[in-house]
Amino acid sequence: MRMCYRCFYGLLLLVGIFPAPDCFGQTADTLHSPDGRIRFLFGLTDSCPVYSVWYANAPLIVASPLTLVFRESVFGPNLKLHPPIHRAGLDEYTLSIGKNSSVHDRFNESTIPLQERRGRHRRLTLVVRLYNDGLAFHWLFPRQAQWTSYELLAENTGFRVAGDPLVQASFLPNYTTSHEGRYTRLPFSAIKSDSLMDAPVFLEYREGIYMAITEARLVDYAGMYLMKDKGLLRSELSPLPATAGPPAATGSPAGIAAITNPGPAAIDADKSIPVSVQTAAASKAVRVKAILPHRTPWRVLFIGPRPGAFLESNLLTDLNDPCAIKDRSWLHPGKTDFHWWNGDIVPDTIFSPGINFETNQYYIDFCARNGIEYHTVIGYGGIAWYTNDGISYQPGPHSDPSKPVPGLDMKSICAYAASKGVGVRVWVHWQALWPHLDKTFRQFEAWGIKGMMVDFLNRDDQQMVNIQTTILRKAAEHHLHIQFHGAYKPTGLIRTWPNELTREGTLNYENDKWDNPITPDDDLNVVFTRLLAGPTDYHLGGFRAVTREKYVAHYTHPLVLATRCHMLAMYVILESYLPMVCDNPAEYEGAPGFGFIQHVPATWDETRVPFAIPGRWAVIARRNKNDWWIGAINGSVAHDTTFTLNFLPAGRYAATLYSDAADITNNPNHLIRSTRIVESTDSIRLSLTPGGGEAITVSPYHE
Repeated sequence: MRMCYRCFYGLLLLVGIFPAPDCFGQTADTLHSPDGRIRFLFGLTDSCPVYSVWYANAPLIVASPLTLVFRESVFGPNLKLHPPIHRAGLDEYTLSIGKNSSVHDRFNESTIPLQERRGRHRRLTLVVRLYNDGLAFHWLFPRQAQWTSYELLAENTGFRVAGDPLVQASFLPNYTTSHEGRYTRLPFSAIKSDSLMDAPVFLEYREGIYMAITEARLVDYAGMYLMKDKGLLRSELSPLPATAGPPAATGSPAGIAAITNPGPAAIDADKSIPVSVQTAAASKAVRVKAILPHRTPWRVLFIGPRPGAFLESNLLTDLNDPCAIKDRSWLHPGKTDFHWWNGDIVPDTIFSPGINFETNQYYIDFCARNGIEYHTVIGYGGIAWYTNDGISYQPGPHSDPSKPVPGLDMKSICAYAASKGVGVRVWVHWQALWPHLDKTFRQFEAWGIKGMMVDFLNRDDQQMVNIQTTILRKAAEHHLHIQFHGAYKPTGLIRTWPNELTREGTLNYENDKWDNPITPDDDLNVVFTRLLAGPTDYHLGGFRAVTREKYVAHYTHPLVLATRCHMLAMYVILESYLPMVCDNPAEYEGAPGFGFIQHVPATWDETRVPFAIPGRWAVIARRNKNDWWIGAINGSVAHDTTFTLNFLPAGRYAATLYSDAADITNNPNHLIRSTRIVESTDSIRLSLTPGGGEAITVSPYHE
């Protein structure tokens, strides 16, 4: 297609080559972040709206298109721009769970109304917000007489990256995924066209500037991926399954609750088909069905010269709705055991291990002795704890989580745990739960269950997104917390539904049970990708570290590759409000380093990242009340580094350090515990071995 002169001139304007002439001034908009360093430029061409993003004097995103492809037509060509409305705002709120308990974030916003010049004269509004650590934009669909609903085939949000930055991303074969993939680092130019990437995607520019692309407030919409399309990254939305019903009443609990159960067929996709073929086949598939008024999720760009600032940022929760749970007194984040990972190990006792009271009692007693807040009832030996006529943990047509297997008295288990100060939670397959959602939640509350892991979701189409929102809403009504597994990335929804304590969506130590072990480099890659999106759930706490040469796959008593100090540090590195303590109780009690796990909190008041270099190492500090907890992890190459304690208030502090011992290359479980008095002007030097780490606690010193 030949580009007209006006279109070409508009692109040059947005790249910043030419200033805007008077005749173009009515069709362009510019917005700056509060500190003036981030700049967003918007304009119209004949074919579509376009935008550019600069940081200081460096272009990051240039002349990138914004179009929406509906079943009947494309919204993009021949638009007119009504006068934009600018305002300055302040996001000020508290979080029940989050990396910072109190938030005060300034932003500048532009509301850009657009309308078609021909046809139905449909109206859409682009809302753009700029913060000091990034920007976001999304579409609003206002109520209008001539347009009441839509079916969206594609949301072609483009990200035309400037130059040839390094890209770190997880490449996926298709949209049906547990989002548990490894990450690859390569130049943007080396990415093949039609490559499907999970979000977040992390970019390193040569100018020493970093950017990450993800989304916020994923509600009643399809999850976003990114695809390399010639010279740009383009948004790709997960298509609705063929069994999807009518659109939900937008944003309303009643509409969400009316979604039909898609059934097993909806999640069966042929993963052998190349993504380019699947994309072509799905190009006419409906992504979103909605009734107006409606809005899309925010498209989010973290931007800045320090990638650690992305981990401190509240940008994703800023862009979500206020908390929907009025009374949160019942909500208690905490650590949990999870005996599936260790192979359902119990000691050699007089009772027969299995799905019975005694096996659960053993783990409840372990939790009670060691300050672990929750015990998880899972089942035993691959068999679920509830009535299930499926194979192994997979549900059958008559699975029912409201009914335990014969002989298992859930009320007695909950009562015993409560007498020990331990809460009970359960594992459940989502397809067993969904058909019986209301009665199961009523039963869970009657038994005294506090929450659950909902597993094997493996989709992020609009229907699945609404299913998860419904689960969160109804769980809150029955005072139940949720942990999603086999699930898509978080999008800041913990502000609205803080009963979602954590979410998986990443490759983690469960793979150490099979011949696919997680490496220290894998852990480090997660920090600058998946962790940017929010709470990240791992099967934490493996206490049998070995060198790579000695690793073998163990389904019971699994081995881990990183050092024990690295494993301790992961409790601080990861943002999670339900940290797992997964290993065999006998491995923990009396073992060096277990004291750190016993006392590490599950909630934080402040997060700081004193040092973080992608591909090398990361140091993250989190505060709970007056105490600081610091985790440092290293990749596969040894590093010596130093970080300062300037995030501490003035005063003297007692620091306890768990450091890798000198013989760590032969004995990766060996650690040294030391103490010292420190001040905010002090520095801590780290000698990080391959796969190593350090875990530190810092508390006010009282003589």
